[in-house]
Amino acid sequence: MTRRRIVVLLSLLAFTGLVYWIASHTYWADVEVPMPPRGEARTNQTYAAQRFVEKVGGHATRDLTLSLPPATSVIVLSAWTWDLSPARREALERWVESGGRLVIDNSVTTDDEFERWSGLGYHYQGTDDDKDTSDTKVPCRRFHEERADGLVSPTDTHWLCDFDIAFSLTSGRPAEWTLTDPNVGVQVARVRIGRGTVTTVNGNPFRQRRLFDGDHGWLLVKTADLRRGDDVHFLSEGDYPSLLALIWQRGQPVVVLGLALIVFLLWRGAVRFGPLAATTSAARRSLAEQIRGTGEFALQHGGSESLHAACVRALDEAARRRVAGYSHLPNKARADAVARLVGLDAKTLAAAICPRPTRRSHELRSTVALIETARRRLLLNKARSSHAN
Repeated sequence: MTRRRIVVLLSLLAFTGLVYWIASHTYWADVEVPMPPRGEARTNQTYAAQRFVEKVGGHATRDLTLSLPPATSVIVLSAWTWDLSPARREALERWVESGGRLVIDNSVTTDDEFERWSGLGYHYQGTDDDKDTSDTKVPCRRFHEERADGLVSPTDTHWLCDFDIAFSLTSGRPAEWTLTDPNVGVQVARVRIGRGTVTTVNGNPFRQRRLFDGDHGWLLVKTADLRRGDDVHFLSEGDYPSLLALIWQRGQPVVVLGLALIVFLLWRGAVRFGPLAATTSAARRSLAEQIRGTGEFALQHGGSESLHAACVRALDEAARRRVAGYSHLPNKARADAVARLVGLDAKTLAAAICPRPTRRSHELRSTVALIETARRRLLLNKARSSHAN
């Protein structure tokens, strides 16, 4: 047997042994994998607890803002800041004192004011340096009930999970009912305030799928002191809607008017298929219209002196053709010579020809008209003389 065949044979034996080992240590089993939540269960973290309350004969409601129900109802409070608003805190306190049942979990941010009012607080159990916490990592534990009448049921235990057992509850008031583990202390406690009760749970067992862990369904019934027909309100600030949803809920009229204004502005600034009015004909203006338009523009925009000087130059050009040596005559002699030829008053014509910046608009119009009349008569007289010759 060659060396190559020995290597191939050993490789086959090793591969066969590996396959046998995997086959002998592998088995097939059915494992249930929970499907992701859909519909309201995907957005409502207390959906399971609400359905549970309805199944046991109660009425469940999800609240995102504080709206106090009747004093015979139950409020399960979570993801809440107790001292955010003194007004709503005092309203909730009065509701409890009038007979309401309040259940809070450890997601509620409490303060000294809450401990002063309810008597319930938290006590840190210690650190890893001064206490053996090897068993605090166990996710679920068995707790037994203790009541105010002193009755203890060490055999009647309940399996509860995911409690923050690094802390225990303390009470400055006589507790009516507690759930206790000798190793981790009190984890659930109820005290009476006025005609109502406050129950603190050192965990978060009623949100999402945690209701299905351990005896959390029993715990919800017990902490809420739930009876058939009770109205239970699950109140939370953590399940707040999106910014767009809040804008629509709180300012729907403003949003509608704003959208209408945007649509109107877009429509107004859009490119149209045709002009708003029929286009004027592209016919060329007459020379007289252009002259009048130019004069009006010069008159309105401070060009009166230029307009007067242009008219005088036009008169001088026409007079040079009729009066010999016109360019060498003084101004008065020019006016007299032109006045004799056109039949106008010499003084009036001399005053019109003389430049004067203080003329008003109506005076300038009459002056220009007089100079233009003299110029046209000179040209007309010259034309007649040419025809007579």
